[in-house]
Amino acid sequence: MEKSEILKRIQAIFQDVLDNEDIELNAETTAEDIEEWDSLSHIQLIVAIEKEFKIKFTSKEILSWKNVGEMIECIMFK
Repeated sequence: MEKSEILKRIQAIFQDVLDNEDIELNAETTAEDIEEWDSLSHIQLIVAIEKEFKIKFTSKEILSWKNVGEMIECIMFK
């Protein structure tokens, strides 16, 4: 699966979970860039991404991400 395809699918999840159709993600996007992305919504995003891609992240993986690009890398690895 290509990074661009993963990014597209993740962006749709972010827009749905955060209820904001204007969200545009890129590899450098962080929680500081998106007003609605707080600790509670972060958990909701993780759960939705795990469901979408039928994978499970470890706590260590989740805590290591600094941006959306690192999240994508982790999805590709799985």
